[in-house]
Amino acid sequence: MKRLSLLGSTGSIGTQTLEVVAEFPDRFRVVAMAAGRNVAVLTEQVRAFRPEVVSVATEEGARELRERLGDETPELAIGAPGLVTVAEHPSDLVVAGLVGAVGLPPTLAAVRAGRDIALANKEVLVMAGAFFQREVKVHGVSLLPVDSEHSAIFQALSGQRPEDVERLVLTASGGPFRTWSAERIAKARIEQALAHPNWDMGPKITIDSATLMNKALEVVEARWLFDVAPERIAVVVHPQSIVHSLVEYVDGSVIAQLGMPDMKGPIALALSHPQRLPVTTPRLDLAAVGQLDFEAPDTKRFPCLDLAWRSLAGPETAPAVVNAANEVSVAAFLAGEIPFPRIAEVNARVLGAHIASADGAPSSLEDVLAADASARQAARALIEGGP
Repeated sequence: MKRLSLLGSTGSIGTQTLEVVAEFPDRFRVVAMAAGRNVAVLTEQVRAFRPEVVSVATEEGARELRERLGDETPELAIGAPGLVTVAEHPSDLVVAGLVGAVGLPPTLAAVRAGRDIALANKEVLVMAGAFFQREVKVHGVSLLPVDSEHSAIFQALSGQRPEDVERLVLTASGGPFRTWSAERIAKARIEQALAHPNWDMGPKITIDSATLMNKALEVVEARWLFDVAPERIAVVVHPQSIVHSLVEYVDGSVIAQLGMPDMKGPIALALSHPQRLPVTTPRLDLAAVGQLDFEAPDTKRFPCLDLAWRSLAGPETAPAVVNAANEVSVAAFLAGEIPFPRIAEVNARVLGAHIASADGAPSSLEDVLAADASARQAARALIEGGP
């Protein structure tokens, strides 16, 4: 039986991971889980899966969890140290399902504790790709992708020689504004940006899909996950979200991975690799789908996408900086502080200033987090300063 620690148990990836675990109780046991502030959902998860250790974001949340669980309360941990406690707890696999920069320290702690990682928290590699992969090699752990695009590439690369790969092609749904004009996008409301046509995701990731920033982050993640030069990574818009990504080889052959847009498939593969599980997911009926469409991304309407290659061409901390700026700008949009186009503007300005002034590579986690903190301050200053 494989022991799992779950970072982000109440989020989209976390809840779907637990659905997979519930389907295969003889294969997996959740020994530790970390959540944020959703104590009501966490309470039910603890009752269902009986972990040994649980982390919550605040002291108040810990008190509430104790009140709800009574004698059923497991060992509790709190805040950022609690995330590390869960990450380091004895297990066979840590599912990194947090969203944003908060996931980097505990995921790095899991690697240093010798735990294999199922990675859904793309910001880990965006913020510290080269540094993180050096740690993965030093500690001899496995890094298994959970994002549907990277899982697809992982599967399409299986059994192939790295030197035969011509390029990686990530697919993008295009988000809710794929067919909108630039003028209409400029007036987009929050609820419109959150109305993704294919995927059920959390608000931050859904907004990233609307700006195509999610694809920029995935380009950076793919660069480090598969050790492929940035110029050999491409993006194509595929509105049906059936082809999850493709690998083109030097002989012109292209291998794609297809499936219905459902995260339980890539989650189950990461949990069970190298085996596959008969997980309950919608099955693909190509005749019913009827047509698969592809188009080039429009970087004029969606300027965030180009930030991937700009950041990878800059100093090693540049992707961490653009990620931090994006987290701040998306939060500001969701709070009604800025219009939709300002997300891309803030991200680009913070990245440009960093590229112009920074040099050198991070030598520690603290260096990465310092760049992140500085970028957040810069983004906040731009937002508060207005246009």
